[in-house]
Amino acid sequence: MLNISLPEEVQPFLQSQAIAAGYRSTSEYVYHLIILEQERLAQQAQIEALLMEGLESGEPIEATDEWWAQKRSQLIDSAASDG
Repeated sequence: MLNISLPEEVQPFLQSQAIAAGYRSTSEYVYHLIILEQERLAQQAQIEALLMEGLESGEPIEATDEWWAQKRSQLIDSAASDG
């Protein structure tokens, strides 16, 4: 178990947030915030890993307006042929 001391001016805010979010206690609310932060950090790590994988996946290309237009056209054509 971990006990955390907070300044008195923070406690009313924490209590009102916990009540507004439907939690039975401020401890339950803080626990939920910690879980959300863990999930956010895991998602961030996954995104960073995917970005690194993309950067290391081959020769770089310049993504110009024309390149994006061609990609959009390819996706539209692919979707039309799948439908």
